[in-house]
Amino acid sequence: MQPTNPLLTPPVASTTIPVIEETARIDKQVVETGRVVVRKTVHHETQTVDVPTQEEQVEVTRVPLNQVVETPPEVRQEGDTMIIPVLREEVVVTTRLVLVEELHVRKRTLTLNNPQEVSLRREEVHYERIETPPPAAAS
Repeated sequence: MQPTNPLLTPPVASTTIPVIEETARIDKQVVETGRVVVRKTVHHETQTVDVPTQEEQVEVTRVPLNQVVETPPEVRQEGDTMIIPVLREEVVVTTRLVLVEELHVRKRTLTLNNPQEVSLRREEVHYERIETPPPAAAS
């Protein structure tokens, strides 16, 4: 047996097999199927509203005392009343302080209702859908 030389062997016939692949291409189209008509109406109305407001009032009561004091009293608070001493000097053989009166100041808060007219707007929206017939098919 003789050794075979691969270079001396006759060539074998080859066959080419094509490989095919299909791909899908997808497109979209925008199709109008209808329209919408929107209308907006603005209504104006006047309305009376009651607006609470606050007001402070001060009431001053004069309380005569006419007392001789050695030192001036301090301003003091008793409940909702502020007491402010009023002094005067009198000349006698010596100077002395006389508490003439006190002012009792009380503060009150009142809530008053002040009717005010305000203009208010209210919007109202109406819409209507309009169907569009499908386009005629191309021949």
